[in-house]
Amino acid sequence: MAILIVTTEKSGLDKCSQEIGQRTKTEKIETPRYFSLKGVYSFARKLRTLDDIVNLPNQHFARYAAFLKKPFLVTVHDLARCCFNFDKETIGERILLKLDIRGIKRASHIIAVSQNTKSDLIKYLNIPRERITVIYDGVDHSIFKPVKAKLFHEPYILYVGSERARKNLNRLLQAFSRLKEEFKGLKLVKVGSPGRSDKFRKKTIKQIESLGLNEDVIFVDWAVEKDLPDYYSAASLLAYPSLYEGFGLPPLEAMACGCPVITSNTSSLPEVVGDAAIMVDPYDVDALAKAMREVLTNAALRKTMIERGLAQAKKFSWEKTAEETLEVYKKVEAFDGLAAIL
Repeated sequence: MAILIVTTEKSGLDKCSQEIGQRTKTEKIETPRYFSLKGVYSFARKLRTLDDIVNLPNQHFARYAAFLKKPFLVTVHDLARCCFNFDKETIGERILLKLDIRGIKRASHIIAVSQNTKSDLIKYLNIPRERITVIYDGVDHSIFKPVKAKLFHEPYILYVGSERARKNLNRLLQAFSRLKEEFKGLKLVKVGSPGRSDKFRKKTIKQIESLGLNEDVIFVDWAVEKDLPDYYSAASLLAYPSLYEGFGLPPLEAMACGCPVITSNTSSLPEVVGDAAIMVDPYDVDALAKAMREVLTNAALRKTMIERGLAQAKKFSWEKTAEETLEVYKKVEAFDGLAAIL
């Protein structure tokens, strides 16, 4: 059976390998996602000792493929940093991203977390479609379910994610500011760290001040997973207007908790939400504000969205993700065994 590399950080990028690791008996190697130079050397030495097929857990671990002896798989969550110019990268980062692309292209097989990610792999990296299997991320229904919670005195719109450019928080803030005259006590609660740079938070604070929202935006930089259902369940809605997502866990988690979702009509997000959410052009601030106003004022619409969201979320589970991943392992191992014979 293939060896699964499991990254130990707590972001969405790490969650997939952790959840699969918990649900399978395959051999696992746990490692941080971020290394010092000494850590890179130690991890590379470890990879050189492996004689089995390895599942690299995300596209940025593909840079370590050169140290593997056997054919390998890589799970690609998105090509946001590899192929799109959402954030400025340093020269060192650009070199590493090119190594990621080289590793992805060398993989015996690729697991893509959405049809959109598969399409991107074909379009931008020219990967043959037969070398890609789509396996959706899941949701833990024992954790993400409707709960009774009241975290704040005022009603709030919830946003879960970082402040990277592609997350489109700037347009959400603009849309939110247009609702303040009509909904005096309404707050925007942002759960999640700024991202990999303090510049993201500084830019967000500057925009909040320019829009006069200093008293209306609440930052929750960290929430443990078991607390997230409280935030989702108590929210008036989740707004997730990302410009690009390889999958998009927050909308799925929100639907599982009975929270209405407004999200983008781009990338993988329509695959995740189906007909359960309101989808808008993420560049259209007016459309986003209009959709939020409609959910806030239309009780019948809210009821329908909650019902459809709960049904849509049931289509996804980490058990299903793990089972389908094991099937890919079997196919790759069978092909490798046949190639060895030939």
